[in-house]
Amino acid sequence: MLPSTQGGIPLGCLITAGLTTSQAPFIEDARSRGQLYVKQPYELYTDENHQTWADLYQRIRPRWEQYANPHFLGGVECLCLPENRVPRLDEVNTFLQPRTGFRARAVSGYVPAFLFFDCLRRSEFPTTITIRPHDRLDYLPEPDIFHDIAGHVPMHTDPAFAAALVRFGDCAHTAAELAAGIRDEDERIARLTSRMKAMARFFWFTIEFGLMRDRQCLRASGSGLLSSYGELAHAIESPDVERCPLQLEWVVNQPFEIDRYQPLLFVIESFDHLFEEVGRLERWMSEGKLDHVAPGEPAVHKADLESFLQPR
Repeated sequence: MLPSTQGGIPLGCLITAGLTTSQAPFIEDARSRGQLYVKQPYELYTDENHQTWADLYQRIRPRWEQYANPHFLGGVECLCLPENRVPRLDEVNTFLQPRTGFRARAVSGYVPAFLFFDCLRRSEFPTTITIRPHDRLDYLPEPDIFHDIAGHVPMHTDPAFAAALVRFGDCAHTAAELAAGIRDEDERIARLTSRMKAMARFFWFTIEFGLMRDRQCLRASGSGLLSSYGELAHAIESPDVERCPLQLEWVVNQPFEIDRYQPLLFVIESFDHLFEEVGRLERWMSEGKLDHVAPGEPAVHKADLESFLQPR
């Protein structure tokens, strides 16, 4: 008798391997079949996977209380995130969707840029389902479910923040439409590349590594900070970090590196302020003000560029 299978791989092998980042046959199989959106195979998480979540959650929770913005803390309580096991996305969505319409949607890995922003436009958040190895709690260069669910999703319970994400999706559609109207191929690629750099930098310095003002104090609002035990405190306390009010012309021209604590962070006043700035980003794009931003990181990869150039 043939062994039972899931996605073409013997189920016994999948259960043994678990859903550890870069070591998950389930994910490898989905990618090999070109399957981007998947169902969270909850039965594949191992005891070690659940222990990794528990250790990450329990050690960062006191730092959230000290450094996170109040909207995030309210979101954590609203979502009833489990402390001792990996969350089920269906349970997360049960609490999330009635508040803002957003829902977490499981993916098999990297989502090309336009598809990612288009998901936001539809109030969907592409969510990684693997979790980092237990011996790498402090840093992983790629997203995992702790970064996505514990770092990003609590913010999605806030209506103003959720609206800013949807507007980001609109901005991506504007970029694609503007590119489609340029006949010369070289010019189209050059301008779209510049606009994508501007969007990526804005997203990085606000959604991923943003700070916000709460009365007279600074609090973390970016998911890259809120999911990092070490950088969360560093971002607020360290004298080595330059913290500046958000300035659009600066942000869109500011390169960044992903493999170090951020030396420069920008501060928003509120999520309504963030929404307004995303709208201004889109207007600048339409006016041609993002066609020649400063060179440097992040690189624009071919798959991301092509995702914007696909016929709509």
